[in-house]
Amino acid sequence: MNTILWIAAGLLALVALTGGLAKTFIPKEKLARQEGGAWTRSASPAFVKTLGVLELLAAVGLILPALMDVAPVMVPVTAVCWIALMIGAMITHARLGQFKLVMLNVVYVVLAVFIAVGRFGPEAFTA
Repeated sequence: MNTILWIAAGLLALVALTGGLAKTFIPKEKLARQEGGAWTRSASPAFVKTLGVLELLAAVGLILPALMDVAPVMVPVTAVCWIALMIGAMITHARLGQFKLVMLNVVYVVLAVFIAVGRFGPEAFTA
């Protein structure tokens, strides 16, 4: 179970890293032209970059605390925060009629729930 949780955290961290880098470093205008980036048209550049930074922090928070054995409880806490972020993403994509992206966000939520439950529960990192 521990290995599966590490794999799930790694996959979700990769998703967060990819999205975070894109939102942080790609200009809003270019993001708006991409399939899943239509929502950025009505968002401020600062908001888009803020979401990007949050996603970068999520990528770090899903892996580094456990890897470094410094505050490993931050792994499931980060997973819970990711769930909140993805709920917002699902609402945004649903409003735009992007139901494929809503379903992709559902997959990310399921992974995050799995990580949170596993790391708060039976496979918690112990001191």
